[in-house]
Amino acid sequence: MSRRRVPHVTDHAVIRYLERSRGFDIEAVRREIGRKVARGVEAGACGVVVDGVRFILRDALVVTVMDSGSPRGHSPADEGEP
Repeated sequence: MSRRRVPHVTDHAVIRYLERSRGFDIEAVRREIGRKVARGVEAGACGVVVDGVRFILRDALVVTVMDSGSPRGHSPADEGEP
């Protein structure tokens, strides 16, 4: 009996699905994140923890978001990524 192969779904596809099928306002989320990290960016920080969430910053960009309890460079969402 062969197993059906489950395709990898990119982050881009997930975001578009949430936006178009579930009605998420992605731009509003982007603005919210920007407001949360603005002071850290202005201070030249490489990361900011807000409400238990760690935002990793590089050159005034938010490059990833992790649970603040996660070891640096590892996010639970990364599990199972190919």
